[in-house]
Amino acid sequence: MSSRSRLVIAMGATIGLLPVCGAMAGIDLTAGDWKLDFSGNVNAFYVGTSCDSGSNTDVTGGLACTGDRSAAVRNGLLPAALVFAATTQQEGLDIGVTIGLYPGINSSAAAGVNGAGLPAALATPGIDARQAFLTFGNPSWGTVKMGRDIGLFGKDAILDDMTLLGVGSAPNNAAPSNTSLGRIGLGYIYTDWEPQITYTTPTYSGFSASAGIFQPLDAVGSASYTKHSQPQIQIGGSYAWGDANALTGKVWLDFVTQQYQASAADQSGNNAACGCVAASSQTGNGVDAGVKLGYQGFEGVLYGYTGSGLGTTGLFILGTSASGGKRDSDGGYVQAAYKFQKLKIGLSYGMSELKRSSDERALAPSNLLKRNSSVVGGLYYSLTKSLTLVGEYIDTKADAWNGNSAHEHDFAIGGILFF
Repeated sequence: MSSRSRLVIAMGATIGLLPVCGAMAGIDLTAGDWKLDFSGNVNAFYVGTSCDSGSNTDVTGGLACTGDRSAAVRNGLLPAALVFAATTQQEGLDIGVTIGLYPGINSSAAAGVNGAGLPAALATPGIDARQAFLTFGNPSWGTVKMGRDIGLFGKDAILDDMTLLGVGSAPNNAAPSNTSLGRIGLGYIYTDWEPQITYTTPTYSGFSASAGIFQPLDAVGSASYTKHSQPQIQIGGSYAWGDANALTGKVWLDFVTQQYQASAADQSGNNAACGCVAASSQTGNGVDAGVKLGYQGFEGVLYGYTGSGLGTTGLFILGTSASGGKRDSDGGYVQAAYKFQKLKIGLSYGMSELKRSSDERALAPSNLLKRNSSVVGGLYYSLTKSLTLVGEYIDTKADAWNGNSAHEHDFAIGGILFF
């Protein structure tokens, strides 16, 4: 198995998708003082993938497959979902709880429901219980969230990604997991689901902001930064305007920062990758911003991010060298879509770049990822208000610093049903 394949599998374990409770009204019930809501989705796609079988295709951190062609019936960027929410008012407070269960249709293996799949007889899928949080607050002073939910940094990037209803890039198509990648790692860093305590302000004339402390994450794919003495911090703000008959829009800005400390082994010079002493600690930072505009049937999105020690594809993945030097990263995507009657046509391009650290620039270039990029064209047809049929074509490319590259072509056809 190539180093790229191993990394894709490792990243798959962290790649979950998004709450779907806001996509449809759901099924509402009332029990005493509590209002109960059940919502979710089921989706399935046929995906055909053509992988690069040439030489010099190994890219560590690359998101384009290599080897043979593959065919799969699988989930897209969203797994299936069943989300339960309960809300009530007590002592002048709006309080609530949400629990989300996310099963896939593909059989899972030892890596977990979001790792590499197991397309074999007598296998079974799993359930990813990635969402469990409580909220309390009121319209005058805002809302506090406590528990596990989607993060702030990169959240709007994936929520506005048109492949959310489809598939996007699918480098693990030969053994599908719960999800594809969509544009994760190909225009934005995955926001992830994280334990958190977050405060969100009321909305003032379209403005709102959130700030929270989050469970700090280990750095992956570099020096072993697995010790944490401080929480991860994320802050986000947005402004939205317009109505259905005029220009509508939203702009947003997010920030994330986290300190991580090297393991005792790496600090003593026992790093397996280089036998060197790693920097005792590093701090990863990132900022992103975006704008979404809509007018009648047109919708456009422009998004970008930059960071240092932040990594690529997932938070703090490949963020440092083996000796602990910080790598800079940046990327973004542009997307345009037009909907007439029930059909939406969309086109998007995005890329995510990873720079070498200062100590790596003094060495010969390696097969470390330089850039992941993709072009996606999609057709999304609303057969009913709940059911959308989808067709996509995806062209994905991964480039390394030493000149290695891999190219992947995917087509997907299927549908997604929200309730």
